Amino acid sequence: QGQLVESGGGSVQPGGSLRLSCVYFDRTFHSYTMGWFRQAPGKDREFVSAVNTDATTITIYKDGRFTVSRDNGRNEVYLQMTNLTPEDTAMYYCAASRIRAAHSAAVYEFWGQGTQVTVSS
Repeated sequence: QGQLVESGGGSVQPGGSLRLSCVYFDRTFHSYTMGWFRQAPGKDREFVSAVNTDATTITIYKDGRFTVSRDNGRNEVYLQMTNLTPEDTAMYYCAASRIRAAHSAAVYEFWGQGTQVTVSS
């Protein structure tokens, strides 16, 4: 229970886009809020976005560059990222929480190993 595996990271130039995916290997996926966090070298892990069980979303970044979504049929959550900048370089993690609209890492029960995103020219 609670195994999460991220994919989709990589290296892109500034202005590029990436779509991160995370699969949750358990039939209870639909009952969890799924969140995305990131951690840059030397910085704390920070909340990026989350999608609730009813597919409503919350995000820290209001510029519209990050869009989170989920597919309960596939047990997957996605993070679409556009117009990336070097400041977006970080390890990106997905996580699962039983708390609606959870944005604190402390209330997320299960975590993936992360996928690296590097933005540079």
